[in-house]
Amino acid sequence: MPYTVTPTEIPDVLILEPKVFGDARGFFFESFNARDFAQATGLDVDFVQDNHSKSAQGVLRGLHYQIQHPQGKLVRVVQGEVFDVAVDLRKSSATFGRWVGVHLSADNHRQLWVPPGFAHGFVVTSESAEFLYKTTDYWYPEHERSLLWSDPTVAVQWPLCTAPLLAAKDAAGRLLADADVFA
Repeated sequence: MPYTVTPTEIPDVLILEPKVFGDARGFFFESFNARDFAQATGLDVDFVQDNHSKSAQGVLRGLHYQIQHPQGKLVRVVQGEVFDVAVDLRKSSATFGRWVGVHLSADNHRQLWVPPGFAHGFVVTSESAEFLYKTTDYWYPEHERSLLWSDPTVAVQWPLCTAPLLAAKDAAGRLLADADVFA
């Protein structure tokens, strides 16, 4: 199997660790293969968009989601390290309002599957980081929402030494009690 798949404390959120082949020249791994992904995870998803961002240390992006056209995301880091977070916004879920966080880095090659119905974000813990992700639906800015990264009810334990660098939309995110959520 090209991936080792590990459920997180929220079983729908999965850590995927690819089989990495390395030697003195460097390394090789298959970062995505639809057949192997489906076999390893039991998920039948179609990815329609790839995104790539670069951020400096202390930048916090998120917690983002789309209330209509929700996106599943397969995320990874190709340079640097981030602390990646998924928050369950499915009201009918036993894990509604809970979060999981995973360190993703260019060195550990881990990927995280964030299902539709979750808010997603990350903070850069290295000098900088390049972050790649596949999505199961397109970006619709009119449906995008931000859950407040510092919501005390959700209480994400971000690994921060100073205040994060935020976009205006992330600084103005909504508290879970006021947020649009999924059924």
